[in-house]
Amino acid sequence: MMKTAIYGIGSLGTIIGALLTKQGYEVDLIDPYSINVEALKKNGARVTGNMDVHVAVKAFTPDELTDCYDLIILLTKQTTNQEEIPKLLPYLHENSVICSLQNGIPEPSIAKIIGQNKTVGGVVGFGATWLSPGVSELTSTAEVVENFAFEIGEIDGQITPRIQKIQQILSLIGHTTILPNLMGIRWSKLLMNATFSGMSAALGCTFGEVLDNDRAMICLSYIADETVKVCHAAGYDMVEMNGINMGQLELYSYQDIVNKLPIYQKVWGVHRRSKASMLQDLEKQRPCEIDFINGVVSQVGKSLGISTPFNDKVIELVKSAERRKGVNNFSYLSQFDELINHVKAEVSV
Repeated sequence: MMKTAIYGIGSLGTIIGALLTKQGYEVDLIDPYSINVEALKKNGARVTGNMDVHVAVKAFTPDELTDCYDLIILLTKQTTNQEEIPKLLPYLHENSVICSLQNGIPEPSIAKIIGQNKTVGGVVGFGATWLSPGVSELTSTAEVVENFAFEIGEIDGQITPRIQKIQQILSLIGHTTILPNLMGIRWSKLLMNATFSGMSAALGCTFGEVLDNDRAMICLSYIADETVKVCHAAGYDMVEMNGINMGQLELYSYQDIVNKLPIYQKVWGVHRRSKASMLQDLEKQRPCEIDFINGVVSQVGKSLGISTPFNDKVIELVKSAERRKGVNNFSYLSQFDELINHVKAEVSV
């Protein structure tokens, strides 16, 4: 058994820690937020929503640590990586590994701090909302957790004994796939986050509210299209996630949007209650990860000469909310009107 810790006990960390513990796997839950740790120590970890789990857990703040870990599952926000990851160095031995399950594409920056030989990554296939210290709501269905929990890989694509051990651990929660194309996984999950998480944060709404609005889905379809085109230009191929190859969401015309809508309903319909972790951060008046999600599409696109106006607009709206320490509402969809009218006008030319 690998001596394992989860670092960052927010919405996903609470659920993953609770489910591993429930399955009898020993795991330490580590979080810099002392109030959260005290609640976990006193009351255990509680999962609500589409799953009902309540289990006693082992929880610590970083200054309480004494042992080294074979595996640390990283679930902090990327906004804190430069500050938080160096704090873990004393608790890593020669063969330790950090598995980042963060949003975006964090592996290159993590490897610069701890070394590529200690860095693996992956994506989480289910959504959650942190409700209060020690309590998290599973907003995806239990079936999604069972069938699409995690996809993980080595940076160089090798199928190593250590990635197989991590697969065995995460499989205690739900189906976990090892894929040889980690960047393909990352870009595919980036698309999932840039679309629904981006729009959820920009409009202050749930995924279901986006799914139910025709104009919002036009915007979302172009966010996906821009992400696929930038991914391909960067030299990567997207992979299958939740039963769908995300590369299928590339648009070949405005009329092509209608052909993609059943895909969005199939993949994201089971996440209707979810709202972006970025939106949850905005509600708490905290910096969010927009620069590490839609910002990646925009930045890489700019470097490759690819226009990303819909991703750029999401970034603009989210950063505006950050600056005023507020949350947007669905009326902000009108901010996309000029872009929507432009792509519609191209059809009639």
